[in-house]
Amino acid sequence: MTELKNDVFLRALMREPVDYTPVWMMRQAGRYLPEYRETRARAGSFMDLCRNPELACEVTLQPLERFPLDAAILFSDILTIPDAMGLGLYFSEGEGPGFERPVRTEEDIERILVPDPEQELRYVMDAVALIRRELQGRVPLIGFSGAPWTLATYMVEGGSTKNFALTKAMMFDRPELMHKLLTKIADTVILYLNGQIARGAQAVMVFDTWGGVLSPADFREFSLRYMERIVEGLTREADGRRVPVVLFAKGGGQWLDRMAETGCDALGVDWTMDLADARRLVKDKVALQGNLDPCTLYASPERIEREVGRVLASYGSGPGHVFNLGHGIHPDVNPEHAAAMVAAVHQLSRPYHA
Repeated sequence: MTELKNDVFLRALMREPVDYTPVWMMRQAGRYLPEYRETRARAGSFMDLCRNPELACEVTLQPLERFPLDAAILFSDILTIPDAMGLGLYFSEGEGPGFERPVRTEEDIERILVPDPEQELRYVMDAVALIRRELQGRVPLIGFSGAPWTLATYMVEGGSTKNFALTKAMMFDRPELMHKLLTKIADTVILYLNGQIARGAQAVMVFDTWGGVLSPADFREFSLRYMERIVEGLTREADGRRVPVVLFAKGGGQWLDRMAETGCDALGVDWTMDLADARRLVKDKVALQGNLDPCTLYASPERIEREVGRVLASYGSGPGHVFNLGHGIHPDVNPEHAAAMVAAVHQLSRPYHA
């Protein structure tokens, strides 16, 4: 493999000394970039874009041509897993994703596949290998997956939901069924992420977008235990160096201390928690990633710079911070405002590493 020219992101995740705080953005390849919109139009649809390794590579690299980011993240979608499990993913205009065959009974759970990443998800594996090659060692490549609880919500509800009624009904009334489903998903995620690592991903991230809708006890039972299972099952070394694992539960700031005990290397933090509090909670056992409110990027570049400074000051001095948004960048953000954020992080963070 090509030697990595910029490993600041990986070193920060391992809480090693760095000269500045690395930065990347969740959804950094997305609709806020006109070049992405052009490529997506050529692809024909969002899933056609995901399933085309060459185009997925193209859009993954686009933000790196605009901004001096410190990591690339695979362009894909968390719902590739349930699609590969045989649920029949589709997208309706204005309504988001849906599944033709939702999972609501024991028979449904028995029916779903545990897909082979080199078969049913080969297009993702090929995209990872192509992106890694085309990066030529510029920055590390992040692979990712949705967390079992989050994937289960889409699989049971049949798409997006506001109140998680069907998912929580299964969780409360038939917990054994929910555990059976979550186990199957977790085993699939392990195979999927290990496949990405084998093809060249240098760090992996698990997104629990809907972990925050659970009570503390339910989060521990139905989300955290499966993220821990995933961490335990992952390949942790490749190319002669550690492959860091990042866990992110949106709305899960109160559980960071418990998440830090899973064996992961870093935790994502959304904007609803101060990084100073998060750092105290995890006792510097893991690195922290975050946590600028994505809506800050609607503000002026001057205000963005001030908010970047506030986030950096909140984390304070020393290693173990990767700057990011607290969730994905919004599609109508001005790319110049994202550029202002990246520049401010690189400029303002150096004194914290002196």
